[in-house]
Amino acid sequence: MRVVILENADQVAGRAASLVLQQVQRKPDSVLGLATGGTPLATYRRLVDAARSGQVAFHQVTTFNLDEYVGLTADHPQSYRTYMRKELFEPAGFDLSRCHLPDGTRVAWEELQRECQSYERQIRESGGIDLQILGIGTDGHIAFNEPGSSLASRTRVKALTEQTRQDNARFFASPDDVPKLAITMGIGTILEARQIVLLATGGQKAKAVHALVEGPLTAQVPASALQMHPQVTVLLDVEAASWLARKDYYQHVEAIQSALESGGQIP
Repeated sequence: MRVVILENADQVAGRAASLVLQQVQRKPDSVLGLATGGTPLATYRRLVDAARSGQVAFHQVTTFNLDEYVGLTADHPQSYRTYMRKELFEPAGFDLSRCHLPDGTRVAWEELQRECQSYERQIRESGGIDLQILGIGTDGHIAFNEPGSSLASRTRVKALTEQTRQDNARFFASPDDVPKLAITMGIGTILEARQIVLLATGGQKAKAVHALVEGPLTAQVPASALQMHPQVTVLLDVEAASWLARKDYYQHVEAIQSALESGGQIP
């Protein structure tokens, strides 16, 4: 796990956008796994700017979002489909036919189950995810894999904890409007991505980041499963890194790694 501690959230967004751009420039038909919420917004705005300036073209890229609420219409202002179209897909020139999110508008249990199976099949048929963007919840969840989720889980319907609903209530008119169910990629699905980049900013994420990076592997902290992945980059601002016991070591390793990648001498 590569832990990169940066000065502020703007630098986190810049580094994350650079990794996405490198991936797409290297492989124009890349498959990207995407997250929603407040943390990746600045990254997506940088990607929009890069597309508009001609640095990159996203029309061949295929995307799979991590999750979607159950019970919201596709055009609901708080659906993740609306979020992605507004914040990234349309302004950056993605081909919307290549942009996939789970369909949470289905209401019958059997239909939801079929949707989850279909989503897994679409990911497989695309060749798998090349680069997965993740955030982390204050309780250590990734996507909507709440504490206690199986570390081998696949795309499925998941009940949201009250903590997650409270954290997301700021996006809704009332806390009562936050859905209680979501379709989410499972932890096992996420771990099959070839490369994973997790973003965390702000002191409210520090405890979860500590558990992710330095805690034990446990289903009670779903993000800790990333310890098993061979290519994970964790991008943090100073506040999100504040609980880490080995900050000096991570910064030392990053200085060496950066020097090697730039062709310079080991500091």
